[in-house]
Amino acid sequence: MDFRGKKYERGSNWSDPEVVELLQLWADESVQMELESCLRNQHVFNRIAEVLREKGIHRTGDQCREKIKKMKLEYRRIKDNSKAPRGGRTWKFYEVMDRVLNSRPALPYGPLSSSVMAQQVLQGSMVDGYHQFASSALPFGHSQHPELMEIKCFSEPNMANSSRIQNVVPRPGFSALHRLRKKRKGQRVKDPLDDLLLKTLTSQRAMEERFLQMEERRFQRDLDVEERRMQLEQRRFELEREHEFRMFSVFAQMLSILKQSHNGSSSSLAMPRGLDFNQALSEIAGMAGGGGDLQEARAVQPGRPLAERRIDLHGFCNSGEFQRSPYLSARGNIANIFRGSTEEGYKAYHADKYDEDKNPNGIINFGTSENKLCFDLMSKRLTQTDMNLMEPPLLQYPDWKGHMFLREEVARFLTYYCKAPAPLKAENVIVLNGCGSLFSALATVLCDPGEAVLIATPFYGGITQSVFLYGNVKLVYAYLDSKITGTSTRPFQLTVDKLEKALQDARAEGVTVRALILLNPQNPLGDIYSLSELQDYLEFAKRHELHVIVDEIYMLSVFDESATFHSVLGMDRLPDPQRTHVMWGISKDFAVSGIRFGTLYTENQDVANAVASLCYFHGVCGPVQHKVAQLLRDRDWINQVYLRANHARLKAAHTYVTDELKTLGVPFLNRNAGFFVWIDFRKYLRTGTFEEEMLLWRRFLDNKVLLSCGKAFECSEPGWFRIIFADKTHRLQLGMQRIRKVLEEREQEILAEAKEQPCQSDQDGKTDSTDEVIFVSRHQEPTCAGSSNLGDLIGLLQQQMRSSDWLQKNTAEQFAQEKPEIYDVFSKLVGKQ
Repeated sequence: MDFRGKKYERGSNWSDPEVVELLQLWADESVQMELESCLRNQHVFNRIAEVLREKGIHRTGDQCREKIKKMKLEYRRIKDNSKAPRGGRTWKFYEVMDRVLNSRPALPYGPLSSSVMAQQVLQGSMVDGYHQFASSALPFGHSQHPELMEIKCFSEPNMANSSRIQNVVPRPGFSALHRLRKKRKGQRVKDPLDDLLLKTLTSQRAMEERFLQMEERRFQRDLDVEERRMQLEQRRFELEREHEFRMFSVFAQMLSILKQSHNGSSSSLAMPRGLDFNQALSEIAGMAGGGGDLQEARAVQPGRPLAERRIDLHGFCNSGEFQRSPYLSARGNIANIFRGSTEEGYKAYHADKYDEDKNPNGIINFGTSENKLCFDLMSKRLTQTDMNLMEPPLLQYPDWKGHMFLREEVARFLTYYCKAPAPLKAENVIVLNGCGSLFSALATVLCDPGEAVLIATPFYGGITQSVFLYGNVKLVYAYLDSKITGTSTRPFQLTVDKLEKALQDARAEGVTVRALILLNPQNPLGDIYSLSELQDYLEFAKRHELHVIVDEIYMLSVFDESATFHSVLGMDRLPDPQRTHVMWGISKDFAVSGIRFGTLYTENQDVANAVASLCYFHGVCGPVQHKVAQLLRDRDWINQVYLRANHARLKAAHTYVTDELKTLGVPFLNRNAGFFVWIDFRKYLRTGTFEEEMLLWRRFLDNKVLLSCGKAFECSEPGWFRIIFADKTHRLQLGMQRIRKVLEEREQEILAEAKEQPCQSDQDGKTDSTDEVIFVSRHQEPTCAGSSNLGDLIGLLQQQMRSSDWLQKNTAEQFAQEKPEIYDVFSKLVGKQ
C-alpha cells in the first residue's frame, strides 16, 4: 500500500468556498437523516464528492468525510472549552455547525463576510443537483429502516436524550416513522438484536469521544514541542552571539596592545619573550581555512593526545615542519603531523640519554610511564629454561585471537587476581600486541567514523591517537578540576553528574557517543575507583546504551596495603555484560613495556569476532605467547617474589619523591597506585595559561629532565604536571635536584618581576567584562585586572576558537559575498601593509 498517497489524500487543504459548498450539501435534512440511520456512511460521502466534482470541486469521499470530522472536532473543542462568549464565536463556521449538530435550521454561510446570512433553510441549485443525483441511486431519508434510523438518532452524541427528536424541525416521513416505532415497540423490546445493536452504537459513541480526546491531546502536545524547539533555537542563537562578542573583545584588546607597542608607548602589557605574533596570526589563519581533514586533528606537545577539533601548533614546534606533503594522503598527513608533534621531547631524550658512566649530563626521563625498578627480576625469570621453547606450532600461524593455551592461562590469571565470582572463559579472551592496539580495534568495531567516545580528563594522552588514526573516532571530554564542589569529595573526582553533562552537551552539538572509557587505576591521577563508583558508572552507561571499555593495566601496581583495587571482572553482577569490555596487559605490572602484549575480555561474541578480525594486523608471535603463558602460570613466583619486591620498591620511590615535593612546598595528589604523581606547579606560572605551562616544560627540558605537562592529558587547568617515580634511586635524586633548581629560579624571577611591574589599575583602559572573567576563571583566576599581556590574549583567543566552529561558519569567502564593500576596504589596507 502506498501510505504516502493516502496521507496526501487525507491531508489536502480546503479553501473557504469549497468548505461552504461541502457544508451546504452535508447540512441537508435528507443527508443528515441518512447519515444518522446507517452504520457505515462512506457511500454518502462518495455521492457528495460526485456532486462536488460536477461543480468543479475535485474531492474524494475520504477527503469529504475527513474534513467534516475535523470540523466536528473543532466545533466540539470550542464548545467544550467555552473559548468564545455566547453569540460571538470566533470560528467562522461555528454557527453553521452548531445549527446542524443541534438540529436547528441550517443557514447559508458567506465566506467573505464571516457571518451567517438571513434566516432561511439551506437550499439552492447545488442541493437540488444533489437530490437529482441521489434519487437515481438511493433516495435520502426513505430507503433506510425506521428502527435503525430511530436508534441512530438516539445514539447521536449531540442529542441530549431520545426526546430531543420531537423538538427538531419536522422532517419528511417523520410522522409515519413515529407511528411505526410505536406500533412495533413491543416487538423491539423482545428482540435481542436491538440490545446488541444499542450496545454497539454506544461503544461506537464512546470510541468517538475517546478519539476526540486523543486528538486534542496530540494537538496540544505538538504545540508544546514546537514551543520548546523555538526556545532551544533562541538559546543557541544567544550563545553564538555571546561567543562572537568574546572573540571580538579579545581581538580588539590585542589590536590595542599592538597599536600601543607600535607608537612606542610604555605599557605593562608587553610582548612576552619567545612569542612571535606573526606566527600566532598564521596559526589562527591556518585554523580558518585549508587542510581538509587536517582541521579535525590537533598537534600537541610531547605526550599530548590528538583532540577532536583543530590544529594548535602554538609553542611546540616550528609551523613550517607541518607543511602538507604531496606524497601522502590526507590521513597520511595527519599521521605525519602526529609523529612530528609528539616527538620533540622524546627526540631530545633519545639523542641525549642520561647514563651514569657514559653521559652523566644527559636527560633524565620522568615522562614515560615505565617501571624501571624490576628489570633484574624480570630478566632473570624470562631467561630460565622453561621459557626457551621452539616447537613447530609456535612458528606457524596461530588462531588470530591467540593460542588456546595462552588464552586459557589468561582466563585463569584474571579469575585469580581480579577475584572473579566465577571462572572466566577462555573463549572470551583475545590477545593483541598491546593495549594501544586494543583501543584502536575497539574504537573501529564499536564506532563509525566521526562518532565519539566519552572519557574523563585528565587521561593518558595516547588513547586519542589510538582511537583516531585508524577508526577516525573522536573523544568527548568530561572535564575534572581540582576544586571540590557539589557531590565531589576529592580533587579531580569523576562523578555521574559530570558524565551526564558531557554526554548531553555532545548530543546537543550533534555528536554521536558510542562508548565510555574508564581507567582504573587512573592515569595520571592514580585514583582507584570503589565498587560503588564503578557500579554508578556502569549503570550510567547502561541507561544511555554505551559500551564501557575498562583499562585495568595498572591493577597489580597498587603498592600500598591500605588501598584496595576492585576489578570490574570481580563484580557479582554487571549491569550490561554485553557492553562491558575489560583490558589488561603485562607492560606496566611486569615492567616489560618492550614486550607488546595486551588482552581483552568480553562476553559479547560479536565484539570478540570483530576485534579478532583485526588481530591479523596486531598479532603476537608464537615464542612470546609461550613466554607470557609460562610467566602467568608461575603463580608462586609472582606472589612470593615479584609482587612483594615490586610493591616495596614502588612504595619507597613514591615516598622519596613525595617527601621532596613536601620539602619544596609543592601541592600534589597523594595516591597509592601506578608509577606517577600528579603535581601542582601553578604557582610557578606567571599567568594561568597553557602557553606559560609550555614555557615551564621547556625550562625543565633545558635543565635535562623530561616531564609531562597537564595539557598532554587534556587537563582543564594550566600548571599541572605528571612525574614518573618508578626509577632507580640515583636517577630520582639527580632528577629531583634539577627540578628543584628550575623551581627556585622560576620563583626568583616571578618575585623580581612582581617588584618591577606592580599591578596596574583599571584606569589603563582594560575593560572588565563579567563574561570574560567567568571564562578565564575556568583555568585560573588572574592575580590582577591589568596583568594580561599579549600572550594571554592570544591564548584566550585560540581557546575561544577551539571551543566552537565559528571559523568554519564564517569564512573570508562568505564575508566577501555578504559585505563586499567592507571586504574591499580591508583588502586594500592589507595590501598597503
